[in-house]
Amino acid sequence: MRRLHFYAGLLVAPFLLVAAVTGFLYAASFQIEKIVYRHELTTAAGQTRLPLSQQIAAARAAQPQGKVSAVRPAVEADQTTQVLLDVPGLAESTKLAVFVDPYTARIRGELESYGGSGALPVRAWISGLHRSLHLGEPGRVYSELAASWLWVVALGGLLLWIARRRRRRRRLILPERGATGLRRTLSWHGSVGVWVALGLLFLSATGLTWSKYAGANLGELRAAWGWETPAISASPADHAAHTAGGHQHGAASAISADQVVQAAASKNLSGPLEIVWPAEAGGPYVVKEIDGHWPVRLDQVAVDSTTGQVIAELPFAGYPPAAKLTRWGIDAHMGVLFGLANQLVLMAVAAGLVTLIVLGYRMWWRRRPAATPARGAWRQAHWTVPASAALLTVAVGVLLPLMGISLAAFLVVDVLRGRLARARHGGGHP
Repeated sequence: MRRLHFYAGLLVAPFLLVAAVTGFLYAASFQIEKIVYRHELTTAAGQTRLPLSQQIAAARAAQPQGKVSAVRPAVEADQTTQVLLDVPGLAESTKLAVFVDPYTARIRGELESYGGSGALPVRAWISGLHRSLHLGEPGRVYSELAASWLWVVALGGLLLWIARRRRRRRRLILPERGATGLRRTLSWHGSVGVWVALGLLFLSATGLTWSKYAGANLGELRAAWGWETPAISASPADHAAHTAGGHQHGAASAISADQVVQAAASKNLSGPLEIVWPAEAGGPYVVKEIDGHWPVRLDQVAVDSTTGQVIAELPFAGYPPAAKLTRWGIDAHMGVLFGLANQLVLMAVAAGLVTLIVLGYRMWWRRRPAATPARGAWRQAHWTVPASAALLTVAVGVLLPLMGISLAAFLVVDVLRGRLARARHGGGHP
């Protein structure tokens, strides 16, 4: 365990350091976004709001070539309405958000909006930096490698520290008083690790769900075990009441956006809401609650675009337990679930990881060249121990491919270093 912690900490730490620094920035990106785009996101509170359909018409007039994809009505008194448009020339999963004053229908600004979270440019840029360093798909290798090893480094370090302090448990969580030099550095490294270990394990587990290779494997497991997030079902073929011609994506329908909101309200859906326009002719509107703060409000309904009747419901309470846990885990990883408190905890964990890496490298530098833990521990164990460990390692390596490849590289390096050491000592055991 000590050798694994040493190699992983030494060679994977640069990836973990980048992930920690960019993750710290992302945790702060929600506040940064509110400050940078204050003009677009807010307006002077008025007395009476205009109908939502009039606000949407203003956005269409400002961007006549765009087609309405979704609308996020203003919730707070000083908040603007966001009308999301499909506009030619935008990248995949990117919409043009037109910000409309709900009291005057004046346009407060236009910005690109990215993904399902509706991240605006500055938050989307920080997110891309954390996810892939803006290097595209190849850049995602760094974040997956970091997430794959983070739980191993954290869990291994925690076990080693507990074993080291098993007779002095009071020193598990607090640095040793009066310690100096290497002992003092180790004391701080272990104590900080105990404080942030649970957060690191959580970030590793949830971060892997977004990864390219491990994420695909985990997705297949979720599908096989029935843990997938359910989707609301309401297709045009289910509703004979639709008009023969229907309507196209972004076009007008027999009911107004205000009627869609009223239909959702009849099923107890309340803001913040996102109204998704029909994706095909005759399709229904889908209204989603998008309040990820605890307690969450994430119910959905489908509204017939001709009659204005609710034709399908998907309450969050009806999600399978695993789907709920997945959603809560992802939102907590992003800093959404508990709002500002969530973001502050994430920033503290990221700062703790940076501290652990700096202290770890400092210990290695001070102990070199005798920093590598001694070999031969496997020879002292019963054969079932290394055999079980080997099987577990293979299984984890298959589930987390980048970890498996890098672990194989560590083993090759270790074997070569061992042979060189034996050669220098005349073939004897180093």
